[in-house]
Amino acid sequence: MMSLPFYQKLHQHYDRSYRNKDLRTTMSQYHEQEKKSSAIYTHGSAAYSSRSLAAHRQESQAFSQASAASYKQQASWAAESSLESAISRKAASAYDYGYSHGLTDSSLMLEDYSSKLSPQTKRAKKSPLSGEEKENLPSDYIVPVFSGRQVHVSGITDTEEERIKEAAAYIAQRNLLASEEGITTSKQSTVSKQSSSTLHQEEVFEKKSRKVAIREKAEHLSLRKTLEETEAFHKKLNEDHLLHAPEFVIKPRSHTVWEKENVKLHCSVSGWPAPRVTWYKNQVPINVHANPGKYIIESRYGMHTLEINKCDFEDTAQYRASAMNVKGELSAYASVVVKRYKGEFDETRFHAGASTMPLSFAVTPYGYASKFEIHFDDKFDVSFGREGETLSLGCRVVITPEIKHFQPEIQWYRNGAPVSSSKWVQTQWSGDRATLTFSHLNKEDEGLYTIRVRMGEYYEQYSAYVFVRDADAEIEGAPASPLDVVCLEANKDYITVSWKQPAMDGGSPILGYFIDKCEVGTDSWSQCNDTPVKFARFPVTGLMEGRSYIFRVRAVNKTGIGLPSRVSEPVAALDPAEKARLKSRPSAPWTGQIIVTEEEPREGVIPGPPTDLSVIEATQSYVVLSWKPPGQRGHEGILYFVEKCDMETENWQRVNTELPLKSPRFALFDLTEGKSYRFRVRCSNSAGVGEPSEATEVTVVRDKLDIPKAPGNIIPSRNTDTSVVVSWEESKDAKELVGYYIESSVVGSGKWEPCNNNPVKGPRFTCHGLATGQSYIFRVRAVNAAGLSEYSQDSEVIEVKAAIAPPSPPYDITCLESFRDSMVLGWKQPDKSGGAEITGYYVNYREVIGGVPGKWREANVKAVSEEAYKISNLKENMMYQFQVSAMNIAGLGAPSAVSECFQCEEWTIAVPGPPHSLKYSEVRKTSLVLQWKPPIHSGRTPVTGYFVDMKEAKAKDDQWRGLNEAALKNKYLKVQGLQEGVSYVFRVRAINQAGVGKPSDLAGPVVAETRPGTKEVVVDVDDDGVISLIFECDQMAPNSEFTWSKDYVSTEDSPRLEIESKGNKTKLTFKDLGMEDMGIYSCDVTNTDGIASSYLIDEEEVKRLLALSQEHKFPTVSAKSELAVEILEKGQVRFWMQADKLSGNAKVNYVFNEKEIFEGPKYKMHIDRNTGIIEMFMEKLLDEDEGTYTFQLQDGKATGHSTLVLIGDVYKKLQKEAEFQRQEWIRKQGPHFAEYLSWEVTGECNVLLKCKVANIKKETHILWYKDEREISVDEKHDFKDGICTLLITEFSKKDAGIYEVILKDDRGKDKSRLKLVDEAFQELMTEVCKKIALSASDLKIQSTAEGIRLYSFVTYYLDDLKVNWSHNGTAIRYTDRVKSGVTGEQIWLQISEPTPNDKGKYVMELFDGKTGHQKTVELSGQEYDEAFAEFQRLKQAAIAEKNRARVLGGLPDVVTIQEGKALNLTCTVWGDPTPEISWLKNEKSLDSDDHCNLRFEAGKTAFFTITGVTTADSGKYGLVVKNKYGSETSDFTISVFIPEEEARMPATKPQKGNKSK
Repeated sequence: MMSLPFYQKLHQHYDRSYRNKDLRTTMSQYHEQEKKSSAIYTHGSAAYSSRSLAAHRQESQAFSQASAASYKQQASWAAESSLESAISRKAASAYDYGYSHGLTDSSLMLEDYSSKLSPQTKRAKKSPLSGEEKENLPSDYIVPVFSGRQVHVSGITDTEEERIKEAAAYIAQRNLLASEEGITTSKQSTVSKQSSSTLHQEEVFEKKSRKVAIREKAEHLSLRKTLEETEAFHKKLNEDHLLHAPEFVIKPRSHTVWEKENVKLHCSVSGWPAPRVTWYKNQVPINVHANPGKYIIESRYGMHTLEINKCDFEDTAQYRASAMNVKGELSAYASVVVKRYKGEFDETRFHAGASTMPLSFAVTPYGYASKFEIHFDDKFDVSFGREGETLSLGCRVVITPEIKHFQPEIQWYRNGAPVSSSKWVQTQWSGDRATLTFSHLNKEDEGLYTIRVRMGEYYEQYSAYVFVRDADAEIEGAPASPLDVVCLEANKDYITVSWKQPAMDGGSPILGYFIDKCEVGTDSWSQCNDTPVKFARFPVTGLMEGRSYIFRVRAVNKTGIGLPSRVSEPVAALDPAEKARLKSRPSAPWTGQIIVTEEEPREGVIPGPPTDLSVIEATQSYVVLSWKPPGQRGHEGILYFVEKCDMETENWQRVNTELPLKSPRFALFDLTEGKSYRFRVRCSNSAGVGEPSEATEVTVVRDKLDIPKAPGNIIPSRNTDTSVVVSWEESKDAKELVGYYIESSVVGSGKWEPCNNNPVKGPRFTCHGLATGQSYIFRVRAVNAAGLSEYSQDSEVIEVKAAIAPPSPPYDITCLESFRDSMVLGWKQPDKSGGAEITGYYVNYREVIGGVPGKWREANVKAVSEEAYKISNLKENMMYQFQVSAMNIAGLGAPSAVSECFQCEEWTIAVPGPPHSLKYSEVRKTSLVLQWKPPIHSGRTPVTGYFVDMKEAKAKDDQWRGLNEAALKNKYLKVQGLQEGVSYVFRVRAINQAGVGKPSDLAGPVVAETRPGTKEVVVDVDDDGVISLIFECDQMAPNSEFTWSKDYVSTEDSPRLEIESKGNKTKLTFKDLGMEDMGIYSCDVTNTDGIASSYLIDEEEVKRLLALSQEHKFPTVSAKSELAVEILEKGQVRFWMQADKLSGNAKVNYVFNEKEIFEGPKYKMHIDRNTGIIEMFMEKLLDEDEGTYTFQLQDGKATGHSTLVLIGDVYKKLQKEAEFQRQEWIRKQGPHFAEYLSWEVTGECNVLLKCKVANIKKETHILWYKDEREISVDEKHDFKDGICTLLITEFSKKDAGIYEVILKDDRGKDKSRLKLVDEAFQELMTEVCKKIALSASDLKIQSTAEGIRLYSFVTYYLDDLKVNWSHNGTAIRYTDRVKSGVTGEQIWLQISEPTPNDKGKYVMELFDGKTGHQKTVELSGQEYDEAFAEFQRLKQAAIAEKNRARVLGGLPDVVTIQEGKALNLTCTVWGDPTPEISWLKNEKSLDSDDHCNLRFEAGKTAFFTITGVTTADSGKYGLVVKNKYGSETSDFTISVFIPEEEARMPATKPQKGNKSK
């Protein structure tokens, strides 16, 4: 077999491209056989079965019976299903293995291992691949593998035809595989001359083996399950769930090929319904018929290919595969680059009509240096947009001579700078039209746009201005967004951001700007400055080194913060040198190794002082310092410390103590405005801090850059009928000037509007978008980074109208009729009238003899007013040329282009001549009106009608199409169904009895669009019922006039109409509208670019207008709001309604239950004629007030009424609400609660009961109660803030109850109750427990002598707070070794005698009744080792402390004894092991003797005995006990006295602890 692509290596495909020879042969034979027998043809199947349909039906019936029996054996088969499924999977694996390895042994091959009929539709079939094979598949790739069907069951598939197809497909597949792999089947013989041994082998295979029996059982189970699933499937089937959008499994790959080679692009697409794939080249659909043999597009089995034959340079392009179905469209792109061998030059390309050379060669098929003429048609005009909108600029480019496949170079510029495609703007060239599209307008996009078209060395350009207005502010009165946010400087420590101030401040001065930053890759914006900065430049600090950021700026005034600016380009917080190093570093793939090299350790060198320290920028908000690194710096990096000195104190203070700088620039903030400072810098490294640099000069903290002065001498001058040129003297001594803002104001309005939103440079600007005929004044102000200057003085008043100039030349001269000695010429009026009405035309002519023209002669001395003229006294059969000039009050315009040659001869043609003077008006996005004049030459018979033809301007001449099937009687036609933005041309042909004449000259091209500011004729019916049509035009020229017509025939002398025009407004009034007035009424504005509008009055419109006129003659008072009722604060009832309009003479009658009521003690009436509100008030509602209320209105001859019914439940509810509001008002006359008693839990986990009171005075008392017992409050509330509170600390169950607070004074009292019992108490306790849980500190680890303790502190502990501990995700079972408890505010877990099994993650969960709050700690690794070591140390210390030698008691501190007495002292000692004892006297060892007996018995008791004490025994004694854990000394003093001396001594104080024996 031939090799397969990479995505088919693991599978056997039956695609036509990869079938082997035997399989293709079998398929061809089968198709021929099936076509002869007229069997059903199944598209996409592998083959048909050669068995008859009857045999197939028998087999289907047999299996249907088997499936019925399988239901009876369902219980017994359920136990065997798992075993049989496993065997079936093994069989499938064996089959795959044998097929892929070319094995033919029947022991490894099982016939038809997958015979289950799928209940799903074909598009949703499951693949019969094994799990291992699926894992080896490329991601999301769908392999076209056959799923064989062996049986047919009624009801599984949707139609009988599909069931036959599926069965036939399975049998054909089985036979083909059997013939290929050597498997023989019964009832099928592939060779007619087969030996008897082969026949015997078929009989052997007929017998069922054990494997076959197992397989059949598995098939039965599968069939039964399929039936059940199918039934459920059809019940739940929903087509919408099956549909899914296209998805590219394999996308086309880009290629680079040599010239004249072929290239093939592949892609595979999934989706349902099956997507339709279309190929594009540079966004233009590929037409295989346009270039036969060039492109081959194929789609087979989900694989779509585009083959490009013999590639050349024209094929270098971006190709797109577009997949589309009902769920959507998806595209994939690939590029093809065609390369030419170096030095190869194809000269045939200069003569074959297809040139692909670079434009710099300036070569055409006609040779070198052929001059191109470039014209712009359908040009874009001055455009206006708004921030956030989309805008498109475009024009049609006409290049002569036209050279096929010779593409011009298109370049767009904004204010002289090239514009390239970005996320904000896209450029497009479609072959003859260049387009620049703004997907999201910003004020940065405002400017003069120029399109430059270059052909070789020749180019032409066209320019127009684009204005971008501010987006609507989210907060009314907030300033507009800044613009041109740029990052000027970036280093490791800060990035300097600059911007331009907006033109509009929202009506109040801008207080400053906020700068926001966002790290690239995130959507989180953070504000960089806390207080607004006024200077339009700001260094942003606090950045992460190496991270990239984008910035935006918002302006703020006293009203609020405006919209943010457009974001800046991303910039990295890196030093410029580091950026250059990273850019120059060669890119290499990651190898997984990090190699670190270290220099030899050297003795550190303290860096020297920096140099060239200077203040490079100073504002009132910050100061920027710059310096150079020191020359002496060692071999390691250095850091910088900046110091400042206030000149008033002369003390140096370090600025950046905690964060040393890495860059030799720094921005200082927090300086006092107006103070003087000096600065210096020190360098630092590991060796120490160096000497400071030289200090800077004294710097005063203020803006060094001054706000520019106001411009002067504002001079406006006329330009066009919608624009004015404004010039001014530039600001003097202005530094770092950004530009100027110009504003305009209609005289007398007092409202100023910006003329530009992007500052313009230079002393001149053209302000567009002004209203024609209006008078304006202008003012200018300058702007730099420090702010905006004051406004200049207002300019002089100027009226907006076009500057008058001679008209442009007429064009399209044609011969309308010819006689023996005269000719009738026609032409089109000039495109530009020069700002004044055209007063006439002058015609010149000349003879042309033998192709040589003669001298020009004047045809008329007096100006011709029409666009047609008859020239007499000509010579018969002579050839003539003509030219025409137009004239207005400014003078004679340039002559037209010379016409073609016309022969003066008698016309004898029978058909009419061409109509003339075609013009279009009322141009809208989908329609326009075309008008014409009848032909001068009508032919032999009168003209009977007209035919109008239309085509797109760029379409060929064979694409004209007629707009009317029957000839038109009228000389106008409203053309409908135009496509917005498309340019069209029109022509008209006249017809008489002889036939259709020649077409007229073309009208157009005209673009179907509704221009900005377009207005329509509106109908009006005044108060007297007079019907009129009104039209208003804001784009009139100074000499423009309104002309009305009915059915495009002038109505100037109509007795049924009256016309009145004033300023830019005109009105046509019907004296007595009737059916004879039906028609199209149109209004044209002369001396404009086709401004017109029309209104159709048909029979229905006449009836509507007459009915409206009748209504106005006999009017009614319309109600804006019908009669309604509402309850006021004091319980008063207000009945009210509002009329649309009331005059001063309006009257109202008030009626209750059909009786008029009048103002008195019970009713109060009021009418507000300005607002139209009518009111009636009642103090309270009584039972007798139930009924119907009516207000009857009369205003002149207009009448009206409104009624309200208040009966039954509606009235009772209203009465109850009024009484409630009255009682509430009475309550609020004294001290009362504005907000009733409520609770909240403080951050200290205490409960705060609070309420808001009102109408309080000094004498007002507040009393708190719990369960009707007064609560004493220590502090007296002063009610200053109107909030009363009661704090309950350490809230618990004992605090449950009903709380009540009472306000009272001499005006009355009010009370509020709060029940904190049952569910309310539980809710509060839950919140308290939640606060306590949230106050818990992080878990800490503490080692003790017993083990390891984990603990956390809370504000205080409640039993309602449930504590649960878990270890490694498992709840801890508490034992004698592991205990949990609470001590005070500490919650702990004690682990006694810890073992390695106690390692892991511990979680303490505090459950507040609703939510669990967790604290975790990891007791493993180093934490466990350190804690365990500390535990061991404390444990040993405890053992030592417990067992060390010590004196338990018995020895006194002092013993006073008389001389000669005996002294016996006994004490107890303890220690394990038994301690050794020794005695001391006066710090010297004392041994036992006859005088002083020392004994130690049983290791516990020590005896000290002196038989007869003497004065020599006086002194300090000590008992020393000692064992291996430690020692202890117990001291006592013996004082011996003589009785005679004692008597002489004064009385002594008794000695504590004296013992004498």
